[in-house]
Amino acid sequence: MASDVFAPRGMDFGTRVTRILLVDEDAGDLRILRLILEGQGFEVSTCPTYEAGLQCLETEPFDFVVVSQGSRAFEGRKVLDRATQWDRHRPVLVVTRCIDMHCYLEAMQMGAIDYLEKPVPPADLLRFVRAHTQFNGLRMQSGAA
Repeated sequence: MASDVFAPRGMDFGTRVTRILLVDEDAGDLRILRLILEGQGFEVSTCPTYEAGLQCLETEPFDFVVVSQGSRAFEGRKVLDRATQWDRHRPVLVVTRCIDMHCYLEAMQMGAIDYLEKPVPPADLLRFVRAHTQFNGLRMQSGAA
């Protein structure tokens, strides 16, 4: 049932709410994704450029990253690369309006958890975020590296 996807609210491991970084040059998409995630209790930071996304990754800890591919030139590649280099367990979801098999393969080889076409249905977005942050939370609690 679809309503099951929207509960429980905001994955809280201990006293910390899950922090999500959204990087997308499309202001409308950025706003929609932020509203979906904040509406479920997640703490969301948004970056309207890939450079701003890189700066956020350098200065703040995030549990999950959503980055837009950009065009077929895959401008989001740098954010994906940096996010997975600094924490190979940090889930990064790549979203795009122009599905490209080469970008898909590159994203998956670089460590993306998936590559989804925009607009991403809210239930799918929340399922990915919850599944991967819950897994990482359990991994951290067990002391696995």
